[in-house]
Amino acid sequence: MFSSVKPYENQRYASLKKECLRRKQLFEDPLFPANDDSLFYKSRIQGIQWKRPKEICDDPHLFVDGISSHDLHQGQVGNCWFVAACSSLASRESLWQKVIPDWKEQEWNPEKPESYAGIFHFQFWRFGQWLDVVIDDRLPTLHNQLIYCHSNSKNEFWCALVEKAYAKLSGCYEALDGGNTADALVDFTGGVSEPIDLTEGDYITDEAKRNLLFERVLKVHNRGGLISCSIKATSAADMEARLACGLVKGHAYAVTDVRKVRLGHGLLSFFKSEKLDMIRMRNPWGEREWNGPWSDTSEEWQKVSKSEREKMGMTVEDDGEFWMTFEDFCKYFTDIIKCRLINTSYLSIHKTWEEAVLHGAWTRSEDPLKNRCGGCINHKDTFLQNPQYVFDVKKAEDEVLISIQQKPKRTSRKEGKGENLAIGFDIHKVELNRNYRMHTLQQKVASSIYINSRSVFLRTDLKEGRYVIIPTTFDPGHVGEFLLRIFTDVPSDCRELTLDEPPHTCWSGMCGYPQMVSQIHVLAAAGLKNQDVQGGADPYVIIKCEGEKVRSPVKKNTVTPEFDVKGLFYRKKPGQPIIVQVWNHNLISDEFLGQVTLTGDPTDRQSVHTLHLQDKGNRKSNDLPGTIAVSLLSSNILTNV
Repeated sequence: MFSSVKPYENQRYASLKKECLRRKQLFEDPLFPANDDSLFYKSRIQGIQWKRPKEICDDPHLFVDGISSHDLHQGQVGNCWFVAACSSLASRESLWQKVIPDWKEQEWNPEKPESYAGIFHFQFWRFGQWLDVVIDDRLPTLHNQLIYCHSNSKNEFWCALVEKAYAKLSGCYEALDGGNTADALVDFTGGVSEPIDLTEGDYITDEAKRNLLFERVLKVHNRGGLISCSIKATSAADMEARLACGLVKGHAYAVTDVRKVRLGHGLLSFFKSEKLDMIRMRNPWGEREWNGPWSDTSEEWQKVSKSEREKMGMTVEDDGEFWMTFEDFCKYFTDIIKCRLINTSYLSIHKTWEEAVLHGAWTRSEDPLKNRCGGCINHKDTFLQNPQYVFDVKKAEDEVLISIQQKPKRTSRKEGKGENLAIGFDIHKVELNRNYRMHTLQQKVASSIYINSRSVFLRTDLKEGRYVIIPTTFDPGHVGEFLLRIFTDVPSDCRELTLDEPPHTCWSGMCGYPQMVSQIHVLAAAGLKNQDVQGGADPYVIIKCEGEKVRSPVKKNTVTPEFDVKGLFYRKKPGQPIIVQVWNHNLISDEFLGQVTLTGDPTDRQSVHTLHLQDKGNRKSNDLPGTIAVSLLSSNILTNV
């Protein structure tokens, strides 16, 4: 997760600071100057003065009494989403120390004022790469007050400086207006964000589903992830509207704790062991809290022992932080964002993931075989012109996490607001040996939503086999870059399919070039010979053609297996047959159960053949127990399948 760091815009903190100290000058950043272009791309506020922390207070510090979620307050720009992400970040030392590197070296030292150069640097994960962003310490003020994100203490500046570095990365401060918490959480961690719509999932009435969601949220929290939540505003008037229960609509909250709380006092609490699923949140305004059950002053807290309350850090202050039961949480909140840190370390005691990271692009071309921006599956004629990525699931079933992120666009006065494209992806099950691009649609097994957010995430369970992911924009013709990340339990060998058909080489003249392509789909078998006392078998199929073969996974304990497996063959000698064999898997040596022979004639239009299993060699006429259902698709045009 914490890979090498690249200097943003090639500004190197150490050498810039050294140069400033040598010249005895405070740093002024030429790439993010103290003027309106760094503040706005369309609006204006009169009377703004840029001031260094020393001009705002006498004794500036990065941190006053450490770093905490309570440090932050939202400013005049609509960036509660960013403040909520910073609140989450502040609760995780290992994460904020990555975003704020060498904080002791960057901190003001009152004993050595000459070592201060007015320069800071912060690190963010952007599009697959950690970037080190350098800024000067001039901050926008009005009437000597910071106008954007600021701290409880007038002399604490970490959040204002982190925000300035993030604004520089985004183009200007105004670009942070109305952003997305999920994006900031990913930029702080390099994690993967999973948004969940609580209104769609029926979590209020379905207790089993709600309990499962709580376990997942608890797991993300316990493993160092960041979580944020909000209540959808349905209109402009709804934005930041306060509900009777004290919660605010259209407003991002940071989740600062998740736990099962033990009810009761003394020994009774251990023996009775009644636990309540609870969640703690913080309002970035630093005030205005939930006033329902389990709010700061509610009588429900009498049910919890003093020691348990202390363990939970329970305080009765209007500090914007409050507890709720998870049931109430699902009733009032509409959205939750889990940003999970994907553990790829081999040294961990927790589940680790294998990660594949690929950079790709939607590009336009007049040639249909070279065009790579075909739009979503609604556009059937062009959908398969999009980039295609193949990967393998090597276990009987595996949980797969997939994230696609489009390259963030900077906002500037010249270019205007950098808008996201509507993006998403589909996953198709393909032949076990496919190495070239798909030209006909195959079985779709999963698909993401399409949304104009920076990233789209999907968690799905897939059976053993080979799959193709097709990332697309919603409409055809849109161009842009994207980052594809796939997490599986065992390596998935994910790679892009770039060729449409086998390449012509200098050997093609001598060894021949394929004349025909055939796709064989083995659907199922029935009536196979019983192999054990329980009356079952462990069958699998092998599809052979011109020296190449494909083997299916083993189906356990059945004489009527559903194989649903495909093979793809580019045939230099179309006269040679395709052979499908059925075998039984044994501990010592596998046993042959029968085979069928196919010609693969392109004129054969029958969709499914059910054929009797035959013996091998000269005994081919002998029928063996069982039948097999196969379908065959052949074409003399290699880019037809």
